Amino acid sequence: MKKPVLFQNQPAVEISRDSSRIVVAPEHGARLLRWEQEGREIVRWPDDADWSRILKVRGGDPVLFPFIARHFVDGKPELWRNDKGVVRPMPQHGFARDARFAVIDEADPCSLRMRLTDSPDTRAVYPFAFRFDVVIELLAASSLFIRFETTNTGSEPLPYYAGHHFYLAIPHTERGQWTLDLPCAAWGWQNPDGSIRHEKPGKNILSLGDPALIDRFQIQPQKNTILLRHENSSRSLAFELDHPGSVPWYAVTTWTESPTADFYCVEPWLGLPNAIHHGEGLRHVAPGETETATCVVKAGGW
Repeated sequence: MKKPVLFQNQPAVEISRDSSRIVVAPEHGARLLRWEQEGREIVRWPDDADWSRILKVRGGDPVLFPFIARHFVDGKPELWRNDKGVVRPMPQHGFARDARFAVIDEADPCSLRMRLTDSPDTRAVYPFAFRFDVVIELLAASSLFIRFETTNTGSEPLPYYAGHHFYLAIPHTERGQWTLDLPCAAWGWQNPDGSIRHEKPGKNILSLGDPALIDRFQIQPQKNTILLRHENSSRSLAFELDHPGSVPWYAVTTWTESPTADFYCVEPWLGLPNAIHHGEGLRHVAPGETETATCVVKAGGW
């Protein structure tokens, strides 16, 4: 069932199915705010969220578009340079995560389509014509479906690399009990100048309790499904990244804010930070074409 609600005094859409419930805020970046299974949070949202500073709220699944993470020009952050040498600003993680998306009517009671199109504000930092849709659907069997649809409505190639930023409800006291099965081609980190440092992966089964996992890119995942599992219970999350018609997810980034933060982020990304300059994961959509990127998350034991 789908219905409009006020969530923390903000307009939102609630979708419920069986024992699962999600809350989404189209007017605040098309952000999935909360995902619950039988009242237990999977994707968390703080009860004391400051909506006047929503970019700083540690919760939900912020939508990262058109570029992800930080960009640098000559060592200066939040800038990008195009192939003609023109330098423009670009906020960290792009401009979509606090943008107002329009709701596009969907007959399906468990699905929501939200749309962002170019405007004078977006063209000032990203001079391209686009239509970017986020489709969220609550599936049966405690599964969440999210698809990005990026359409080039202009006349020149559209550069982009979008991403997710799932804030998972994992208390810091439990980190050492969670493992992530994530074989990949390389591990990566961003250098202070924006370039990427690579290293051969040391192992496939990763512990969220390992500080070395924080702010690391697991580049080119080697499995179609990555499994996050709690060792002392039946709780798990399976991130299914390979779907017909979907472009490949280039990396999965892992991050948390501090040793005592009661969340952990698992972030499928289409490219790496600063890709517009170094090319790793940089995508281009041809004029009139659409690319889709699909991620399905299946919850078990919650």
